[in-house]
Amino acid sequence: MILHVTNAKYAGDYRVEVDFNDGRQGVADLSEALRGPVFEPLKDKTKFSQLKADKELETIVWPNGADLAPEYIYFQAFKEEKELQKKFKKWGYIA
Repeated sequence: MILHVTNAKYAGDYRVEVDFNDGRQGVADLSEALRGPVFEPLKDKTKFSQLKADKELETIVWPNGADLAPEYIYFQAFKEEKELQKKFKKWGYIA
């Protein structure tokens, strides 16, 4: 199954309530992603809060053109769940 974001809502600070096409719902802290030229402006929480779930790209996007891989968002939302550790290792998010 290819992972997609189906819904996203700003949840304060740099957190996002997010729904995925596998039925999981969670809250992802995306503060670690705010590095580099396209993400630097999103450190302004007013700009960060303008996120939306793009139906065509099937992930979270911002008006400045920034977007994140659904797998990264999924990892940030569920990284503490033991049953997903093998998947996260395969994706390269953990050693």
